[in-house]
Amino acid sequence: MTGQFMARYATAAMTALFVCLIVVPAQAQNVTMPTPRQQQATGSIATPAPTARGTVGQAPHTQPPNPVFNPFASLLGRPGFSSSFSPEQRSIIDRVNNYLSNTQILSGRFVQVGPDGRRTAGEFHIAKPGRVRFEYDDPSPIELIADGQSVVVRDRRLATQDVYPLSQTPLRFLLSDHVDLMHDTKLLAVSADDMFNTVVVEEKNGIVGTSRLMIMFGAKDMQLKQWTVTDPQGYDTTVAVYNLDTSRRPDPSMFKIDYTNYHN
Repeated sequence: MTGQFMARYATAAMTALFVCLIVVPAQAQNVTMPTPRQQQATGSIATPAPTARGTVGQAPHTQPPNPVFNPFASLLGRPGFSSSFSPEQRSIIDRVNNYLSNTQILSGRFVQVGPDGRRTAGEFHIAKPGRVRFEYDDPSPIELIADGQSVVVRDRRLATQDVYPLSQTPLRFLLSDHVDLMHDTKLLAVSADDMFNTVVVEEKNGIVGTSRLMIMFGAKDMQLKQWTVTDPQGYDTTVAVYNLDTSRRPDPSMFKIDYTNYHN
C-alpha cells in the first residue's frame, strides 16, 4: 500500500477526530451520496432547510446511522465569520468545549463514507490525552492508532504502517485534556437547528495543506454525532458515530505502537 493511500485513510478516521486525502477499500459497500444542500446564513444562527436525517448516535445498540451530508456548506470560509459570533453562538461554543473537555474516555461504533460514496464501518476507542484507536470491520485490514505522540495507519494484511506526528493532525486538540475552540483552532462557523449543534474549524498544515473539519453534536443531549473532513482538494469524508459508551475504560495496550515495523 502506497504512502499516499495510507495518508488518505488516516485523515478519514482521524478527523474526528481527523492528514486529509481518503480512499476506502475496494471491498467496501458502495452507497449513493446525496447532493449537499446549500444554506444561506441569516441572523446570528443559521437555520438550515429541512434535510434527510439519519439516526446518528442514539441509544446504545441502535442500528448503524445514515450520515448527514454537509448541510452548512455555504457557511464555510465566510470572511470574518470567526470574529462575529453572537451570544447564542458563543453559548454553543461553550457547550462544545465543555463536552469535549469533560469526555475523557469514549468508545463506540462508526460508519464512514468516503468521497467516492463507499461505506465502511468499525469500532473506535478514545482515552485522553492523545490516544485513539479505529478498527475497521472485515474485509478492511486497516487500523488507525494514536499513542499520545504519533498517529499510525496500519495495514494488517500487508504488515505495513505509516507514522505521522499527532501534532500535525486535528486530533491534537480533540484529544487534548482541555478544549478551547476559540483559541486552539480557526473557528469558521457555528450553527444550530432542532437536530444538531455544528461547529466548523479550519486546519492549516504545511505537509498536506488546508482542510476543514465540521463536527456535529446532538441539539438535546450534546453528544458527538458525526464529523466531516474536507481535504485540500475539496473532497469530503464523513464519519458518524453511535452506541457511545463513556463508562468503559479502554485497555491501555490497544494504543501502543510498534515503531520497529513501520515503512515509509
